[in-house]
Amino acid sequence: WNMGWMNDILEYTELDPIFRKDHHHHLTFSITYAFSENYVLPFSHDEVVHGKKSLLNKMPGTYEEKFAGLRLLFLYQYSHPGKKLLFMGGEFGQFIEWNEWQELDWFLLDYTKHAQIQTYVKELNQFYTKEPALYEQDHCYDGFQWVEHENQEESIIVFERLDKQGESVIVALNFTPVARKNYPIGVKREGSYRTVFHTDKQRYGGSLKRVKTFKSIPKQHHGKPFLVEIELPPLGGLILQYKK
Repeated sequence: WNMGWMNDILEYTELDPIFRKDHHHHLTFSITYAFSENYVLPFSHDEVVHGKKSLLNKMPGTYEEKFAGLRLLFLYQYSHPGKKLLFMGGEFGQFIEWNEWQELDWFLLDYTKHAQIQTYVKELNQFYTKEPALYEQDHCYDGFQWVEHENQEESIIVFERLDKQGESVIVALNFTPVARKNYPIGVKREGSYRTVFHTDKQRYGGSLKRVKTFKSIPKQHHGKPFLVEIELPPLGGLILQYKK
């Protein structure tokens, strides 16, 4: 179990977003040792008991922002190198801590936001299993490349995950409640990049009605010959893939 990764990201996500820029290393440091062992990325029962609060209740902000933050946390987990472990209750956003003396609060699924986060986790699992770039090279540097890891002022990270054939997806994550329009990301190939996963879809509890495709611009950025200008949702993220 990668306990260092877990402690870093949970400490980070509990911070008010205004203070996250001073703790940006909590998002990036884990990559320095991510491939030293075959790690599992756990959100375990130990982190949702004894006054530590549930995953949903760890998120700062309004009711809406808590759910957005949880969706973002799960996308960070699923796109980061390593296998995934999510303790029961997190998948539908249980508010109270886990209690071994009672069952989970299944009645919460009668409420829209909790049903939507369950749908989100279900479809995130399905997407993960269908996208080899997210798991084929989990345990070596060949499967991961930073695109942007130093933007602490805006609390944004961008990276690529690659499969064994060299095909990749680009993951962009925004850990502030501020939307970023026309955010530039360096890309290797000229052409169109389609959004293949997005945390802010309406069906997940967000506001996005339809996902977009972005056209490359012939301008160097992030050490790459082209760039795309994307729209990053507040407390959200997306995954892009080159459109062949």
